[in-house]
Amino acid sequence: MKQKKLETLLYSAVGIAAMALILVAVNYIAATFRSRVDLTADKLYTLSDGTKKIVGKLDTKVKIRLYYSQRDNAMPVFLKTYAQRVEDLLVELKQQSKFIEIEKLDPQPDSDAEDSANLDGVEGQPTQTGEKIYLGVSINCLDQKVALPFLSPEREKLLEYDLARAIARVANPTKPVVGVMSALPVFGTPMNPMMMRMGQGGQQPAWYLISELKTDFDVKQLEMNVTEIPADVKVLLVIHPRDITDATQFAIDQFVLRGGKLIAYLDPVSYVDQQRQGGNPMMGGGPPTSSSLDKLLSSWGIGFDKSKCVADMKYVTRMGRGQRVEQQPAVLSLTADAIDRNDIATSQVDSLMMGFTGAFTGSPVDGLKKEVLIKSTTQSQLVEGFLAQMSGEAILKDFKPSSTEYALAIKLSGKFKTAFPNGKPDAAPAAPGEEKKEAPKSDALKEAKDANHVILVADADMLNDNFCVQIQEFFGQRIVIPRNGNVNLAQNFVEQMAGDTALMNTRSRAIVQRQFTRVRDMQVKAEDAYREKIKGLETSLQDTQRKLNELQRNKEKGQRFVMSPEQQKELENFRKQEANVKVELKKLRRDLRQEIESMENRLKWMNIAGMPLLVTIGGIGLAVVKRKRTAAR
Repeated sequence: MKQKKLETLLYSAVGIAAMALILVAVNYIAATFRSRVDLTADKLYTLSDGTKKIVGKLDTKVKIRLYYSQRDNAMPVFLKTYAQRVEDLLVELKQQSKFIEIEKLDPQPDSDAEDSANLDGVEGQPTQTGEKIYLGVSINCLDQKVALPFLSPEREKLLEYDLARAIARVANPTKPVVGVMSALPVFGTPMNPMMMRMGQGGQQPAWYLISELKTDFDVKQLEMNVTEIPADVKVLLVIHPRDITDATQFAIDQFVLRGGKLIAYLDPVSYVDQQRQGGNPMMGGGPPTSSSLDKLLSSWGIGFDKSKCVADMKYVTRMGRGQRVEQQPAVLSLTADAIDRNDIATSQVDSLMMGFTGAFTGSPVDGLKKEVLIKSTTQSQLVEGFLAQMSGEAILKDFKPSSTEYALAIKLSGKFKTAFPNGKPDAAPAAPGEEKKEAPKSDALKEAKDANHVILVADADMLNDNFCVQIQEFFGQRIVIPRNGNVNLAQNFVEQMAGDTALMNTRSRAIVQRQFTRVRDMQVKAEDAYREKIKGLETSLQDTQRKLNELQRNKEKGQRFVMSPEQQKELENFRKQEANVKVELKKLRRDLRQEIESMENRLKWMNIAGMPLLVTIGGIGLAVVKRKRTAAR
């Protein structure tokens, strides 16, 4: 009996030891193969196809050094969590290519790792205790090096894009040349000591878009009066070409005909330009700020009315005006429904903001094909530009949907023909009384040899920092956080035209916003009813005043300052009607709030209590089934 117990004990001990060894081996093997299950709707934690394509094309070793302060209490908890996220993503990148090598270093004070971080351009961020913490990446390939000095959690959604772009830069050091032409200070303004003494500001930095383009391209600034586009420019980006001359349009015309790619942001009302020139854009002040490429558009069969803006009740933006918030239907907060999902540049951009945007009309000439990239809804209307700037209420007062979807951005494809069949125009118009000189004959192109593409966007303000990014300070660093997909879309356009589309899919995943479309539709519907009530009230007021005037003209003598009984009765009836309409409006607003709050509460309960409830029900069901099976035995 004792021997049998001893054997049982030994077998148990051996079994436990064997199980422990198996668990250790399984954990060790599993640790070398990091794998995660991404349950997010947009697969935010799965490498995008664009990133896999960039990494898959590598044929030379790329070394990635992760500098991360690992000593106890060195970093806040949220940074430690984010550092683990960075490390996990780097491991996924390594699993995609045998040419990627990862080195993890802890830059402690006065260590070789700290010296290496400083040489690689990774900066330590000072804490309140005076110590420095590190969380940065250096990527090297041959003699090329790119550093991400400090990885901020504020840019977590852009982490994959930042890493993929850095890898692409070191692997492909040659950058395409992008020319930028604009009447706006997109490259910033130099410091003016005189203006600073007058309290009118100093140096202005370049727009965020320009800074981002310089990371991936060789960006050249072109003046608005150029008469020839340099031969090395592959893509030309034109932003608000106000007062552009025919000679410059001819230069762009020839650039397109010889195969150059054109992206033009036009604008019927440039809020940024008007504000810069000292006017009050919201009051319609300041000089005209519209821009177009009239000669080129006309030859392509495209219309663009510089006096009209698009107002859309479905994409209305709520903006602060003084001490209150008002609706501004001419400033469009566009969702994925407005953006073409078939074009590679727009397929995954899901939010845009366009202010006082115009619309492209007409059908392209023979040989060209038009593709609408961004559009309004049928709940839109063309309004006068000066009216759009005054206030949202001025538009709402007489708003009538046109049942037309206006094209806010288009792509033209095909073989382009020149807009200047008579050759190059004069660079400057003839002076008064001076005979116009004939332009010398030249070998100007009349038609493109091959098919080409041109992208046209009806708003230039959307590229300004105030419309597209939020700038914050984090540990002394200037952190730029995208508000929407405006800059992403512009970069997508440039990369598509430059021939490199790998980064486009990666960047598009960076801006993911959930739109409460049902709530928005409820608001639009209720606001339509609200607007009709206001118009009804104003009509009643006008009718009553007209009747009062008629009674006043027909009153008896001696009634100059005393209202007749008829007038008093009419006034009393109007006041009752006015009170009734106000009561109805109040009830309408209350019902709208209650309906929206009810929907929000239902969504909260579904998200907070729905899953635990399903798990509980599932557990109870399994327990009941197991109990029945046990009882049956």
